[in-house]
Amino acid sequence: MVTRDVTTTVAFAVACAALPMPHVLAGAEPTERPNIVVFLVDDMGLMDSSNPFLTDDNKRAKRYPWNDFFRTPNMEKLARKGVRFSNFYAHSVCSPTRVSLMTGQNSARHRTTNWIKPESNNGGVYGPPDWNWKGIGKTDPTIASMLRQNGYHTIHVGKAHFGPYGSYGEEPRNIGFDVNIAGCAHGRPGSYYAQDKYAGKRGSDKNYRRVPHLEAYWGSKTFLTEALTLEANKEIEKAVKNKKPFFLHMSHYALHAPMNSDPRFAANYSKSGKSKAVQAFATLVEGMDKSLGDILIKLEELGIAENTLIFFLGDNGSYCPEAGPGIGYEEIISCAPLRGKKGSRYEGGVRVPFIAAWGRPNPEHALQKKLPIPANVIQSQMGVVYDLFPTILNAVQVKQPAGHIVDGQDLRQLLTGRADSSREDKFLCHFPHVKLGQPPFTTLVMGDWKVIYLYKSSEKYKRYQLFNLKNDPSESCDLAVSRPEKLEEMMRALVRELENSKALLPVEKGTGEILKPLLPEKGVVKTCISN
Repeated sequence: MVTRDVTTTVAFAVACAALPMPHVLAGAEPTERPNIVVFLVDDMGLMDSSNPFLTDDNKRAKRYPWNDFFRTPNMEKLARKGVRFSNFYAHSVCSPTRVSLMTGQNSARHRTTNWIKPESNNGGVYGPPDWNWKGIGKTDPTIASMLRQNGYHTIHVGKAHFGPYGSYGEEPRNIGFDVNIAGCAHGRPGSYYAQDKYAGKRGSDKNYRRVPHLEAYWGSKTFLTEALTLEANKEIEKAVKNKKPFFLHMSHYALHAPMNSDPRFAANYSKSGKSKAVQAFATLVEGMDKSLGDILIKLEELGIAENTLIFFLGDNGSYCPEAGPGIGYEEIISCAPLRGKKGSRYEGGVRVPFIAAWGRPNPEHALQKKLPIPANVIQSQMGVVYDLFPTILNAVQVKQPAGHIVDGQDLRQLLTGRADSSREDKFLCHFPHVKLGQPPFTTLVMGDWKVIYLYKSSEKYKRYQLFNLKNDPSESCDLAVSRPEKLEEMMRALVRELENSKALLPVEKGTGEILKPLLPEKGVVKTCISN
């Protein structure tokens, strides 16, 4: 089901009429294939925006307190131009999502199931020894490599995190990008400040997590988010000058730690009553949003907004440092009303913002006629991060690579505002590691239902949980006891998905025992789990 946010449709029409006519550079005329911008934000959860994504019982946008705290006017503008999803999923931590986006595969299949530590295997307790901590390899087709082979100029700007030091995936140019600015093995900046040369200090290492390729900004007052935006816009200009369609992977280090406050926006939150860390996080959000706005302006200035297709999304749940009343990831409140946050098995860890729009909507434009994206629509049918692989390739008429298994499904019909009955609405999140204070887990969302399976159980961590997300999106009522038949059905589906993906399972250290998922037996789940 899709809905139109009627409260802003009129305002959007007025705003569009007021936009300046684009100044078209030589060679910027519409092409046969669209430019593609994937605007990926690190650690941005569904609630880290002034633009609401969640809906009420009538599928209308519903605001929550976090929507009134954050300031993202350019996200709001982009959402008014196109379609936003209320149910869009990514993996619970960054590297699995990034490899999935590039390859079109679920993390259980490509086996990068944890975030990649640049220096060493980061499998953790119970992590399968041969999980794919080397990330994207030489034989892996990617969106970038497929587009480059078919005439696109491919640009990576910002965080990569596709592989550790010394690996093939460490360098984005190896995996299909013509240009790499600031992409490397590590997944966080040492500092957002040019005064620090975008590096931190740890022990004797004075260049800890330095962001590469930005020496021109050292010693200035250029915040990292701004430097990346300036570089991205320069690359867009070059592509237009060379009369080539381009693919821009605009991958911000924000909103990841360290929580360096962006001085351009600090005054907006100084009287909020929030902690200094939360205020700093909010400045990172607003700086990211300004970056989006600056790129949209650049597309207009170059006269290419009408033939540029934009996808905006986060890579996992929020890491906003707002503490809850209890302990553990299930008690964090920064994603409220969703439960959990980054790394969590709950919805707050995997539900992310997603917006798709043309840079300048024009129903009469030839490319937009092929993929008409209606203005200001909320799509409630599920989408998944690895759906972008087939969606983008199909949108630019590039065949999917032979022999490469793709788990993603084409989003194009959903982008037109219609439902798609041919899609199988499911999302598998497989995390066979002990990290972030919780046991290894696998979750499966299928339709309205979600099952959570923990490979190591205890009084605190129950082996099975079952939720109806349609009726209970905050995952507050566990139905594992009251709906045993549905629990068994979902667990059997979860096992099938793992087997189909040839997933690696957790391994008990010391004994080497592989921890296989256990189907529920009568009498095993005895009492209601209190949440």
